[in-house]
Amino acid sequence: MKRLLALGLLSLALGTSVKAQVTERARPVEWEQLVPGARFMDRFLPMPDGVKGQAIWGADSVQNRYVDNGIELPDVSFWGGNILQTPDGKYHLYVCGWPEHSPKGHMFWGNSTIFHAVGDKLSGPYRVQNSIGKGHNPEAFRLADGRVVVYVIDGYYIADKEDSPVWMYQKFDFDARDRKIIEGLSNLTFARRPDGSYLMVCRGGGVWISRDGLSAYQQLTDKRVYPDVEGQFEDPVVWRDSLQYHLIVNDWLGRIAFYQRSKDGVHWVTEQGEAYMPGVSVHRDGEVEYWFKYERPKVFQDKEGRAVQMNFAVIDTLKWEDLPGDRHSSKNICIPLNKGLLLSVLNEEPVTPATKRIEVRIKAEAGFHPQTDVDVESLRFGSYNEVNFGRGCKPVKTRKDGDDLIVVFNGKGSGITSGEFAPKLIGRDVKGNLLYGYARLPYVDYAPALLSARRPIYDKQQNVWKVQVENFGLSASQPTEIEIYSTDKSLAKGEVAALAPYEKTELSLPSIEALATDTVACEVVIRSGEVELERVKFE
Repeated sequence: MKRLLALGLLSLALGTSVKAQVTERARPVEWEQLVPGARFMDRFLPMPDGVKGQAIWGADSVQNRYVDNGIELPDVSFWGGNILQTPDGKYHLYVCGWPEHSPKGHMFWGNSTIFHAVGDKLSGPYRVQNSIGKGHNPEAFRLADGRVVVYVIDGYYIADKEDSPVWMYQKFDFDARDRKIIEGLSNLTFARRPDGSYLMVCRGGGVWISRDGLSAYQQLTDKRVYPDVEGQFEDPVVWRDSLQYHLIVNDWLGRIAFYQRSKDGVHWVTEQGEAYMPGVSVHRDGEVEYWFKYERPKVFQDKEGRAVQMNFAVIDTLKWEDLPGDRHSSKNICIPLNKGLLLSVLNEEPVTPATKRIEVRIKAEAGFHPQTDVDVESLRFGSYNEVNFGRGCKPVKTRKDGDDLIVVFNGKGSGITSGEFAPKLIGRDVKGNLLYGYARLPYVDYAPALLSARRPIYDKQQNVWKVQVENFGLSASQPTEIEIYSTDKSLAKGEVAALAPYEKTELSLPSIEALATDTVACEVVIRSGEVELERVKFE
């Protein structure tokens, strides 16, 4: 209720015209029962203290902002952008922008320039050093060889280092692999995999993989991986930490974002609650920068891959009401995040409803001493479907192991199923601050094989189906079953032999019946036992 009230106050502050870009999405009733720490939004921390401007641009709702947070200039409208750090401790922000006095105001965004800005602190301020070329909605990432790629809509820039004076513009190649491209290829976001390959999610929610980040991106999915809810989705951001993949996608019309997790980047679970919404930019004294829209989220990760800061492109009014030379504009802001704990389950056997005790290691880190800092009685552990609602396992005892703390939980009510790959912990420290984290399970494969088929081709003369299967995963596959269906009728079946990562095979499967046509709408299912590894439709 407090969040919806904040939205109402913001709407009043900005005027009735906000309805043109706002649809108040109804939240599931169960979300009213979520506990602190359940929502990704609960991880946002107060912004570092900064300098407040006087007589600055912006609606009344953002006049209390820190002008030295992120990047802003009175004569430039900034948008998008993320940060890389170099060994000298400098932070490099790649952000796009255009003159605030442009003839079309904010709608001049199609003529954006990509700027390279540098800061001494992660939260800014960032100062423009140079421009690297035209483009919009940048996202920067490093290749395994250290080169830097700055993606922009329809292409990318590449250079040997972060502050290179010269950048080469090139275009990615995309192989849809006989699948329909979902809502086009724009607003791409990238996550580096452990072997140096890259997983990419496009605006429409399709998942693609490139062997090295530059070679052709190949599509694995045939439908979006976003939550199956009403929404106008865009602005995905994907990242991988030492345990799992994370994905946040924004419903720009509803101004609500959703948070998802995955162990392989293809199969996702959606956690309850808002990932973010207007009003997450809060000062230490409780004041709020009420930006009208928070878009283009990007994360800065620590050495474990955990998100420690989120950057947003923000604007103080409707985009098309930001006119040349007026009081409205946009900027990039930085908000720190609670990075979470490093956790691991010590049980060697899979956790089931019959498991009586679950042992969880809470790892000590610089500035965090779990043996003295954790309010053990506040901890709850188990499936996110339980813990997010205050349920789950309760602690029964603890023990020390070096600087780490081992917490033993009563296994009752964990909610952990065979499909669980990262059970969740929520609790508090002794000062009442949020503690949360996801635990590694020793029996889960976090680098699984990813078998994916291309469209089967029917050979009438031989009465066989020919189909190519490739392993896009990070480990070798086991022999698996493959079956081709049409309107729920089996057309062919066979076995896929073990494949090394990125290895492919051509199968020739005898057809169960002779067909009169070469082209048949069909569905391919790859399974291991009763577990479906891929199900894809070809029209």
